[in-house]
Amino acid sequence: MKRLRRWLLAVGGAGLAALLVAACLDLPDFGGDRHPYGDRAVHASLLRHTANTVASVNFDQRAYDTLGEMSILFAAVLGCVVLLRQARDEHRAPPEPAEVARPVRRYALLVLPVALVTGLYVIAHGQLSPGGGFQGGVVAATALHLLYLGADYGALERVRPLGLYETTDALAVSAYLALGLAPVLAGTAFLANTLLPYGTFDTLSSGGTVPLLNAAIGMEVASAAVVLLAHFLDQAVEIEEEHGS
Repeated sequence: MKRLRRWLLAVGGAGLAALLVAACLDLPDFGGDRHPYGDRAVHASLLRHTANTVASVNFDQRAYDTLGEMSILFAAVLGCVVLLRQARDEHRAPPEPAEVARPVRRYALLVLPVALVTGLYVIAHGQLSPGGGFQGGVVAATALHLLYLGADYGALERVRPLGLYETTDALAVSAYLALGLAPVLAGTAFLANTLLPYGTFDTLSSGGTVPLLNAAIGMEVASAAVVLLAHFLDQAVEIEEEHGS
């Protein structure tokens, strides 16, 4: 029986390898000027007045795939919240005020507002320039945690009410789904970019639903990163077992 399974695996692997080799042999030359998918993606992006082709692919041409990526992140946050919740044999110990070197404190507090504005800017201009909700959300979440590096954990907790960020995470996912269902109610496909006018090319209002979906992703990623880091930091800084270890 083991020998039969090995033969089946070998035959299947050989067939898959042959298909992969055949597919690779038919690929365009590296660095050539023949890029069928790229040309079509750029053409579709321009038709919908989206200057950033990557954003057009993520939030228009393949917005359903982006929904899957967002769902994975949301599921990771949900699992983290469940698994890292405070157990019965644990208690919270207030963290001790941290001693931070003055150069580190000054640099962190100086960069914090700049990083936060940069993250929001990247989210808001995702349909126009490189970046978008995923990148901007991570930058914005990182900006808040500069307060932990430049001050202490207590200062971070004061600007990071977890309930608010968890609610924002859920609302952002719901907003993405609502924007996907609205075209269905209007008689078109799920997540079809037909709900809003495409606007004026190369402006904040261009791209139809692309800016709205991009903003929903930015809110979801930023909130998810804050919640994830909060629970990991709680385990490392605050939560202790009853015997004090």
